[in-house]
Amino acid sequence: MGKKRQGRYTVEFENPPLVRSYAAVVGEKEAEGPLGMYFDTVCSDPMMGQDSWEEAEGQLQYTAVLKALDKAFIQPENIEYLFAGDLLGQTIATSFGVKELQIPHFGLYGACSTMGESLSLAAMAVDGGFASRAVAVTSSHFASAEKQFRFPLGYGNQRSLAASWTVTGSGALVLESAEECSEKAAEKCVRIRAATTGKIIDYGIKDSQNMGACMAPAAAFVIASHLKDMDRKPEDYDKIITGDLGYVGQKILFELMREEGYDIEACHMDCGIEIFDHETQDTHAGGSGCGCSAVTLCSYVMNQMESGAWKRVLFVPTGALLSKISFNEGLSIPGIAHGVVLEKDE
Repeated sequence: MGKKRQGRYTVEFENPPLVRSYAAVVGEKEAEGPLGMYFDTVCSDPMMGQDSWEEAEGQLQYTAVLKALDKAFIQPENIEYLFAGDLLGQTIATSFGVKELQIPHFGLYGACSTMGESLSLAAMAVDGGFASRAVAVTSSHFASAEKQFRFPLGYGNQRSLAASWTVTGSGALVLESAEECSEKAAEKCVRIRAATTGKIIDYGIKDSQNMGACMAPAAAFVIASHLKDMDRKPEDYDKIITGDLGYVGQKILFELMREEGYDIEACHMDCGIEIFDHETQDTHAGGSGCGCSAVTLCSYVMNQMESGAWKRVLFVPTGALLSKISFNEGLSIPGIAHGVVLEKDE
């Protein structure tokens, strides 16, 4: 076990990668929510000029990566690795969306936790000296997710109150080693300090309309494991941020954390709760999808950190590991979560 290991599930980076740039691309509904002013690009056409919802989602990723690279004045050929994934079968939004970039590519699947997975692996690659620059990106699209996991949009089915609204959006971050970054640019950069890798947690829940209940146990496991591995308390973080538990999952998370001996209510934030207005946007339990945590991180969270309002956050995207096949066969819906520590130097 190397000295980077901290306990069973956590690694602390010796050469913390810098978040050189980031970008969030969203649809109109997301832009109309409370975080609208923080997004880089708002797409008025949900089809993104494409012929299918899947191609539209791919275009979201392509746009987010190019925007993040442009903000850092970096060309695609200067990126060693691209870590990316989405919710669709065989990650087709990613593979078709980013193929034109011609960056060495690792395709990932962690359901809605994919931003945490991609960011963890990109940080490991940079910290380990395998890359000087890497990009982490993921996406989701309301229409492509409804088409794959629920009902065609034209069906007009009734949504349960526990159901969440899949975010149409993509978030991308460019990670860079300190050696590659200028001293002036490094002064404002947020650093990736540590990563806690989750494991599959299955409480036997089978309700695909209640993603928060499926994912909350996985989030609780990662947060508790991280605090134990790092010998820290919740108050050591300005925010502990989950991905898309929503209002239902958040209540379950608080209960599970109290059973572990931690009270995180004062510092907790959930991206699924923050991204939409619960009263006016009719999103029921809140937002969900890979894009939910990704665009919130790549807009509001990074803005708060770069401004100095927050110095240290634990970012914990959450995912429900189901498919049409597993659901139709009556299987339960396991959860997964991954934690990433972001810090801003004094």
